[in-house]
Amino acid sequence: ATGLMLHVSHFPPDTSKWNKIEHRLFCHVTQNWRGKPLVSHDLIVKLIGSTTTSAGLKVKAALDSDRYQSGIKVTGEELAAVRITRDEFHGEWNYSISPNARIG
Repeated sequence: ATGLMLHVSHFPPDTSKWNKIEHRLFCHVTQNWRGKPLVSHDLIVKLIGSTTTSAGLKVKAALDSDRYQSGIKVTGEELAAVRITRDEFHGEWNYSISPNARIG
């Protein structure tokens, strides 16, 4: 436990495809790897990370090679213990998660 409060904001449904930053970058990334066989994760990350634009935009990319345990089940009791405070404006998309009282 970190003792940190998290504030989460999601894009509304069907709007993430219109995120201007992603949209601006993707065409340049696509041009950068055009015609190159994408044969490994490392090559893909390298090609994405070497993408630049004439306006000086530079892309940073890194491969997360950590292994994560899959199949973890959260019990109803554990989920009920999560302290979520939903915002007044679209609480289904915007909310805060507070730390539990017992830390450490």
